[in-house]
Amino acid sequence: MPRIALVTGSTRGLGRATADRLARRGDHVIVTGRGGAVAREVAERLRSAGHQADHLSLDVTSRESVAGAAKDIEGRYGRLDVLVNNAGTLPEATAPGPHRFTDLDAFARTFETNVIGAVTVIEHLLPLLRRSEAARIVNVSSTVGSLSDQADPDSPYYRMVVPGYQASKAALNSITIGLAKHLAGTPAKVTSVCPGWVQTDLAPGNRERAPLTPEAAAEVVVRAATLPAGAPSGTFIDVDGTVPW
Repeated sequence: MPRIALVTGSTRGLGRATADRLARRGDHVIVTGRGGAVAREVAERLRSAGHQADHLSLDVTSRESVAGAAKDIEGRYGRLDVLVNNAGTLPEATAPGPHRFTDLDAFARTFETNVIGAVTVIEHLLPLLRRSEAARIVNVSSTVGSLSDQADPDSPYYRMVVPGYQASKAALNSITIGLAKHLAGTPAKVTSVCPGWVQTDLAPGNRERAPLTPEAAAEVVVRAATLPAGAPSGTFIDVDGTVPW
């Protein structure tokens, strides 16, 4: 029986590449996005390639949307084996107007998606994940959210100041630790993952300047989604190994 895997924000970019990799390894993937028609198209392409896939319209910033998705998954499958919290945003990259430290509207929108959205998805899907024999929860984070790197003058991320995005990823890392402790003693494992600088539409110029294709960056996400039983939970990793909190 294939694992049931849901990837938030999987109609394009890293999320879509992750869904594709999971489908190719034999998982039944639930493609999600705010646009249901696009999610359906991505799922249909996976099925036409011989993979198992379905789709759901899912807006992580809407409790009603997430609750509806959880009810739908329970009715169709009765459980969930893999959750990849990939949906994210970086409105600070295009925030207009002057500000002293950060654009407050952009900061709030960032947390609404990157933190509250992820927690909303976890809260509603956790009962289904608990029914899995070996649930894997992956929170797509970033090294720019590492407090150690932010405070280290020798870090390549030291001079980067994107307060909302960095704080949101630091918060997501804290959620990873807390959820891992909450699930201690169960087969479930929770991991924060930094996929690297990926060629996506997250910020202007990413596609031209970023060194990693979504397909290459998805490798470490899938690695976390397929951790063996003996692997630790509550860790922060990138393609090279452990990332400092």
